Amino acid sequence: MIEHIVFNNDSGLEGKLKALKALDAALPVVVIVMNVQRSCVEYMSSRGCRELGTTLEALQEMGPAYYDNFFNPTDVADYLPKIIAMLEAPAEANMVVTFFQQVRMAASRDWAWHLGTSRVFMRDGDGQPTHVITCATPIDPLHHVTSKVNRLLEENNFLRRNQHIFASLTKREKEILRLLALGFSAVEIAEKTGISEKTAVTHRRNIKAKIGAQSSYDLTSFAQAFDLI
Repeated sequence: MIEHIVFNNDSGLEGKLKALKALDAALPVVVIVMNVQRSCVEYMSSRGCRELGTTLEALQEMGPAYYDNFFNPTDVADYLPKIIAMLEAPAEANMVVTFFQQVRMAASRDWAWHLGTSRVFMRDGDGQPTHVITCATPIDPLHHVTSKVNRLLEENNFLRRNQHIFASLTKREKEILRLLALGFSAVEIAEKTGISEKTAVTHRRNIKAKIGAQSSYDLTSFAQAFDLI
């Protein structure tokens, strides 16, 4: 039986929220129920409200501003496609998505990494999602996973920012960029590719201008990000 295939009505939603509240203090995670149709918080466990330094009533009144107030917008491109895919998936798929996101905590006002897991919580009479439930837990900032998550997301952000630049490079420019990143000189590149040294120098200058590279490190970083080396 797929538990979340429940037609949305006031009594049904209230019953499920009441059940969540009864478990509130016993759960090791923050629980959030979002109203998909109104883009607002329907429910958040007391632990979550406490960590954000706010109340459930205040969160409900924020509406869509909830996202701007508490979440780092740079993470959206990573998890939004997952959420959309979950909402569009058939109910029978019972789809669950997991993602990382940075949350602004009340205690420090700094971003804190959290691991979130979401699924559809309620559906209307047509089977369309009306509410989504998310369980979120903080990641220890001293844990090695946190630094790995940071690196992965920074790399993803770099790829998104520079995908159009990489796509603009010709096949020859990508070949020469790879050789530059490996430390080959213009003379060596000319020998390997069968072009003149002058042409190799011109390619190097054009490539650096296109990708905005100021150093050999920049060339190497760009080439690594796009799996050229």
